[in-house]
Amino acid sequence: MNSIEREIIIDAPVERVWDIVTRPEHMGVWFGDAGASRAGDTITMAWKEHGEAELRIVREEPPHVFAYRWDANDPGIGDTLVEFTLTAEGDGTRVKVTESGWGELRTGADRQAELRDGNTRGWAAELGDLERYAQTVTV
Repeated sequence: MNSIEREIIIDAPVERVWDIVTRPEHMGVWFGDAGASRAGDTITMAWKEHGEAELRIVREEPPHVFAYRWDANDPGIGDTLVEFTLTAEGDGTRVKVTESGWGELRTGADRQAELRDGNTRGWAAELGDLERYAQTVTV
């Protein structure tokens, strides 16, 4: 399996969800837990437990597609591509996140599977955090 795919529906308009998914002041709350900042096409995310990660934006088509590459948890083995696709659905928004590129990481199959499994669990938690955050914040 070379990708992770998750979908949720958020009870908020697509423009609002776009802001929450892409703006560092929101990402640093629902995705990271210690803030985020953006300089050009790079977002630096911070987590109390995991440190920092750089997200290199590769595609930004407001308010529907936001994609970035980020290094796997092991520096030097390559990166994966994360793509958010937002689609209006009634009064809400369907959020689909796909993380791909696991098979291209420069490490063994067991380590690839370990990293992918960790992120599979992570995306389930992060999308739950995104949904809860979207219900409490005004943009």
